[in-house]
Amino acid sequence: MKVINDLKADTITKNVKEHVESTADLTTDDSTSYTKLKEHVHSHTASVVPHEELPNVLPWVHTAISNAKRQLLGVYYKVKPEYLQYYLNQFCYKFNRRYFGENQFDRLLIAAVSCAPDFKSRIYNRNYCG
Repeated sequence: MKVINDLKADTITKNVKEHVESTADLTTDDSTSYTKLKEHVHSHTASVVPHEELPNVLPWVHTAISNAKRQLLGVYYKVKPEYLQYYLNQFCYKFNRRYFGENQFDRLLIAAVSCAPDFKSRIYNRNYCG
């Protein structure tokens, strides 16, 4: 999941070029934001999906998005835009590891000690003298 500022065709195309391999096969809805994608991937299938058939088309995409929305609305309070990507990263990490079972804590511990954060929290910017 990637936070983007808008759904304009240029923004979508730029993100697809950066994050999707040129050999990929894309399936999307028929939004005008996706008109230039065919030039940058192997194939692009766009279709209008009737509302009653939505659960049958890309069901895991819809499940992941609805779970992420529920977590953001139900668990966190006043999500700030500058931290939204971190919330989505956390959700994706947990979603992709939901079947790890008893090994999940060990995997989380390994990730915690081997990952360098790419931002400084406000608490790290304070100069404490002791």
